[in-house]
Amino acid sequence: MLLPSPRPSSHRPFLSRVVVGIAATFAGLTHAIPLAAAPETITYKKVGEQELRLQVDKPPGWSAGDRRPAIVFYFGGGWVGGSPEQFRKQSEHLAARGMVGVRVQYRVIPKGDAGPPLVCCADAKSALRYVRAHAAQLGIDPNRIAAAGGSAGGHLAAFATLVPGLDDPQDDMNVSPRGNALVLFNPVFNNGPGEWGHARVGARYREFSPAHHVTKDAPPTIVFLGDKDNLIPVRVLHEFKAAMDRAGVRCEARVYPGATHGFFNKDQPGQPWFTETLAEADRFLTSLGWLTPPAPPPPAR
Repeated sequence: MLLPSPRPSSHRPFLSRVVVGIAATFAGLTHAIPLAAAPETITYKKVGEQELRLQVDKPPGWSAGDRRPAIVFYFGGGWVGGSPEQFRKQSEHLAARGMVGVRVQYRVIPKGDAGPPLVCCADAKSALRYVRAHAAQLGIDPNRIAAAGGSAGGHLAAFATLVPGLDDPQDDMNVSPRGNALVLFNPVFNNGPGEWGHARVGARYREFSPAHHVTKDAPPTIVFLGDKDNLIPVRVLHEFKAAMDRAGVRCEARVYPGATHGFFNKDQPGQPWFTETLAEADRFLTSLGWLTPPAPPPPAR
């Protein structure tokens, strides 16, 4: 069953309070409570002369001896563009809530190259391996690392977690690149015939497509999608959730009426999609025991 996004309304007062409460927490924590410091920039990989970096947002009171949950964000951009800045606000919010937020710079497909996202996939796994291998220095629990992303970045988060192969041969294969949870915003997770990305991957789609690698070992997942997305039909999400259900894995689907591709980073009158998806991501991570429940909002006067 596909569940609609909880939206504030007079007939859903409890969910409305949850969304409003977490939205208030977002505003309060990210502005009133400073993070541990400015984001730390770390080089996780060097390819030739190019250094690939992580932007690490640390929570108040952070120390290297902590064992905090973490979330690793991959930006979207069709595998050909984009920036780690896309998820800066989400990362800062979750850091203010007590997690370590990590935003990944990865190589994109070179201009004019019509082939598959090999470099993107290799870097996605390298980045998560680096975070897990350096958990002690980053104050992270290596068994509580969520992979997250939007669009092509959602593909990379799911790919690193679900799909074997296409690793950078320089990686330490003894370190897992899998997320312990997935937080996916209109992800490109089916690259099969007729679906987005198939033109690049062609007959090799099973090497890239997370939807074709759902097993009982998949982690708990939440997915956000607009029902007017012109790249990812709701049907694709329905099929993915059905596969997760058959595997016995928790998968929450949130479908937002009227929302198009990339909706999750926008708030506009009557459509607070950024706030709502962030509130739902916060609630999901809280349900895993990774975050403490936010303080309830003060009663209305």
